[in-house]
Amino acid sequence: MGKSRREFTPEFKDEAVKLVINTGRPVATVARELGINEASLGRWVLLFKARSDDNTAVVTESERSELARLRKENADLKLDRAFLKKASIFFAQEASDSNGKRSS
Repeated sequence: MGKSRREFTPEFKDEAVKLVINTGRPVATVARELGINEASLGRWVLLFKARSDDNTAVVTESERSELARLRKENADLKLDRAFLKKASIFFAQEASDSNGKRSS
């Protein structure tokens, strides 16, 4: 008796392919870790690469670290902006309060 054929969801396939492409690890290693056939994962990777545009490049480690740095910087800038917005409202209220007191 032969084994029944396993079915994988498109989401599972995409995640497995991303493990190979984004980490740069060999197909055989990722396939072993996920408990799937190496040939199947290799085929998924080839299909993914064929679907993707030629302009789309694999993200390198330095690009990945720069992206993380930029995301952190963006979050910091958003916090700074929120603080400055609250401070400007506070000072605008202070100015309007002091203007009202002078004319009394």
